Amino acid sequence: MSSTTLKKQYDEKIVPALTKEFNYTTPMQVPRLKKIVINEGLGDATQDKKIIETAINELTAITGQKAVATLSKKDISNFKVRKKMPIGARVTLRRERMYEFLERLIRVALPRIRDFKGIEGKLDGRGNYTLGITEQIIFPEINIDNISKLTGMNITFVTTANTDEEGYALLKQFGLPFKK
Repeated sequence: MSSTTLKKQYDEKIVPALTKEFNYTTPMQVPRLKKIVINEGLGDATQDKKIIETAINELTAITGQKAVATLSKKDISNFKVRKKMPIGARVTLRRERMYEFLERLIRVALPRIRDFKGIEGKLDGRGNYTLGITEQIIFPEINIDNISKLTGMNITFVTTANTDEEGYALLKQFGLPFKK
């Protein structure tokens, strides 16, 4: 499996590099990637129920793990939304699947984006990073002929880093192509 290569790279190269860069005293202080959450918000799903099923199937194909529908928390009459109505889809990846997905994202999907110059390097203040993707077709698992509508998604990388600087260094070591 390819997932072991990123895990091995983390253990053999990233941990020593970050230990040296931030002067950690034990390997346990080195930030780790905890999980990757892929979330697709679908406002149009209030009119058409098929949109949610399509999104769930696409996310399942991309990640290799069953996606779940996200439900609204309250009624919003302006958007024709009722409480507990499906308004999106999400999947949380951990361990092997997480590394596998990360590798496919870095090596295959991101280079397929038109006019790709790198991703923004803005983290959330706690060492986590969310990457917005505008089209799901950058993933090779998606068949372009079967798509009714282009949907975007947010991919959130949750790390154990305490600061943005540490989180950024960790993700950069994994090979995320940040802009200079």
